[in-house]
Amino acid sequence: MATRPSADHVLAGRPFPLGAHPEAGGVRFAITSAVADAVDLCLIDADGSERRIALTERTFGVWHGLVPGVTPGQRYGYRIHGPYDPARGLRCNPHKLLVDPYARQITGGLTDLTAAQGFTGDPERGPMSTVDSLGSVPLSVVTSPGGPDTGTKPEVPFEEAVIYELHVKGFTQQHPFIPEALRGTYLGLAHPVAIEYLTRLGVTSVELLPVHSFLDEPSLIRAGRHNYWGYSPLGFFAPHAAYASEPGHEVEEFRLMVAALHAAGIEVILDVVFNHTCEGGPDGPTLSFRGLNAPVYYLHTERGHMADITGCGNTLEAGSPTVVRLVTDSLRYWTQEMGVDGFRFDLASTLGRPRGGAFDHASTLLTAITTDPVLSRCKLIAEPWDATGEGYRVGGFGAQWAEWNGRYRDTVRDFWRGATGVRDLAYRLSGSSDLYDHNLRRPWQSINFVTAHDGFTLRDLVSYNEKHNEANGEDNRDGGNDNRSWNHGAEGETADPAIRALRARQARNMFATLLLSTGTPMITAGDEFWRTQHGNNNAYCLDDETSWFDWTPDDPAAEAMLAFARRVVRLRANSPALRQPEFFEGRTTPTGKPDLVWFRPDGEEFGESDWFADRHTLGMWIDGSNSQARNREGELVPDHSWLLWLHAGDAPAEVVLPGREYGETFKPTLDTSTADGSPANPGVLEAKSRVTLQSRSLLLLRAPRLAAEPDPS
Repeated sequence: MATRPSADHVLAGRPFPLGAHPEAGGVRFAITSAVADAVDLCLIDADGSERRIALTERTFGVWHGLVPGVTPGQRYGYRIHGPYDPARGLRCNPHKLLVDPYARQITGGLTDLTAAQGFTGDPERGPMSTVDSLGSVPLSVVTSPGGPDTGTKPEVPFEEAVIYELHVKGFTQQHPFIPEALRGTYLGLAHPVAIEYLTRLGVTSVELLPVHSFLDEPSLIRAGRHNYWGYSPLGFFAPHAAYASEPGHEVEEFRLMVAALHAAGIEVILDVVFNHTCEGGPDGPTLSFRGLNAPVYYLHTERGHMADITGCGNTLEAGSPTVVRLVTDSLRYWTQEMGVDGFRFDLASTLGRPRGGAFDHASTLLTAITTDPVLSRCKLIAEPWDATGEGYRVGGFGAQWAEWNGRYRDTVRDFWRGATGVRDLAYRLSGSSDLYDHNLRRPWQSINFVTAHDGFTLRDLVSYNEKHNEANGEDNRDGGNDNRSWNHGAEGETADPAIRALRARQARNMFATLLLSTGTPMITAGDEFWRTQHGNNNAYCLDDETSWFDWTPDDPAAEAMLAFARRVVRLRANSPALRQPEFFEGRTTPTGKPDLVWFRPDGEEFGESDWFADRHTLGMWIDGSNSQARNREGELVPDHSWLLWLHAGDAPAEVVLPGREYGETFKPTLDTSTADGSPANPGVLEAKSRVTLQSRSLLLLRAPRLAAEPDPS
């Protein structure tokens, strides 16, 4: 074992900012551990040998020093000398080489679980392990500041946003027209072919599954599996190295990817995991936070036991000033240095539960994010739940937070499979005012989605009644059981043309509902191209064709679905009234009617009792003359009026169009009964006309401001 040298040749440096920063002919190192008795900076040379340098300066619990002669590219870690007392949650162990929580680059992986464990025997009561972990754990790397310009941020107004959730690797891993060396990488996503696909689809913002440096969980390592999704973070500043086309170039390549997307007018939103880390529960490895000061980073009970409200073994302590600083420093780094436009916070309810208590939307960490002068300008999206009942907080976040609207997902799925009526659907179509029309919020703060990475794809949603997760190696026990799916008569793939046609129509129904609802739509990558996971609703550990985007499907339904998706996204972009930034309030419009009216199939307005009837057909009229949408200069943008019919019945239904006070004429514009959405009967209809809706179908009609105006679609 290397001996601890003196620190005579180390300059004092400064405590902040934390991390490793080249300056003054060397590198200034700073790491926080208020419980440490001593801290060794460990420089790892190319041959794997270790040089230990004692950091003796301590300010505010931060150990720091400037080491002359160190340059970018230097690998390093820390050894912490301090109390090992699991009964108090303290697990300092100088035999374990620790990753710097502020490392801008992390290299290597976890190769020996035994060497990385900080204990021997019982993790709660056993003695400290004396096995050295050097050579078995990841290392931090000193990086140079700056890099390629990330371009001008598009600053897409939230009400205009169409979010596209994708996986950096999976999106391009199988793309035949992207060079093989770039597939599955940051530069693969930056390739013109990938950018062109996104722009033709019409999305404005990509939401990337986790790109913070992450590791496989011990259970996956033992099983020879891999964490594909990335919800197992190690470093909150370092881009995941495996997504770089050249080893060690992940920072540069990430910035180039952001620049390419920005040049195309597309924002970059990161899915960030500040609720737990890859160190897991007390029996997990000691890689960073656990060895620095576990009770400061992780939620513990009064007796020193780790608490878990994430379902992942540990929970970051949202009430800790050290964690608050770590999270906000990380977010600012990705915003200012890496060019990111916004963040989706995984299991965000944990951020509002300091010490594991009741949720508070004004908690220290949530407030620190929204009041930060840099972060307050970003798109901030919460996944408003955690692994407990207390954590389910849809609609409960503060004024500046958008939220994944899980109730939207459930309602739309239930309506189209015929399991519910129209009362809740009306709220979801019109922006979920029951959830968000309070606390100074807007309808675009409802992130509407029907599918996400976690769960069935859109194709599987209409093809399977049950999950089929056998490939995960957990005997099909993992993954959710409340899928609200319907196989339409056959489990999985089928050659039956009637079932295939109905499935495609149901998928079009849900996709169109998503894009035509007030709020911000989120599309899951591949849904528009008929991607399947063969019934697996939890493919987190399948880094293979199950999860990757299939760019050459042999199903002709894929091209038809793509054409339909492009049509609907374009329709939304060209129709301000369908994406208004204000809630409908019953305002009297220039037509003399309210801004939003609901219709029964007989052409009459809904009465109070109609909302409680077992109805499966709903008409929604939006007055475009009173549209509250604005252009980039802030001016109101009027639109045509729109009439949307949704019919989830299993037989055709005749509906009567409203009277002339709602529109002199009605022009069918989108019809899910056809493969590409073009209206089956495109002719102009007079007010009070009778129209037959096909079974389980959606029909959108435009009521022009002037009957002579051309159809903009």
